[in-house]
Amino acid sequence: MKFRNSSFSYGFVAVAMHWFMAVVVIGMFALGFWMVDLTYYHDWYKQGPDIHRSIGILLFGLMVVRVCWRGANKNPDPVPGHKRWEVLSAQAAHGLLYILLFVAMVSGYLISTADGSAISVFGWFEVPSVTGQIKGMEDTAGEVHYWATWALIVLAAVHAAGALKHHLIDRDNTLRRMLGQ
Repeated sequence: MKFRNSSFSYGFVAVAMHWFMAVVVIGMFALGFWMVDLTYYHDWYKQGPDIHRSIGILLFGLMVVRVCWRGANKNPDPVPGHKRWEVLSAQAAHGLLYILLFVAMVSGYLISTADGSAISVFGWFEVPSVTGQIKGMEDTAGEVHYWATWALIVLAAVHAAGALKHHLIDRDNTLRRMLGQ
């Protein structure tokens, strides 16, 4: 597998970032879904959100790298035989996935820093609040975070279903290109 994208397939870096981020985003969604019901006396009441925030900050950094990598590498050409609406809907879905990822991460950051405190990333470094204390921001950002993450997961499921449709029904190379084949 080549390091960079070609006109026929994705390169190693794009494939690795895609699958790593897919696993991390699904894990983050599951952790977030689970931890909202934790009670104050649960062992994970503080640890769950700390892990969630730390991974979210690191994921934001990786997303910036991913956008830069995508800008520096051409995407493979559409698979021959794809209809125009399939190509356009795939491009729109990818763009919306990127937007939703950033909205989810920024809103999560705003929830955590609404009181003016910094976010400690696994104790390695801290990301300061850029807003200071803003009354009501935690609730507004929380609502945005909730809906953005649900939209992200639903769209990711549709994205995966489309890839499986191309692989199993159309029997084209859409999925193989992202598997590094």
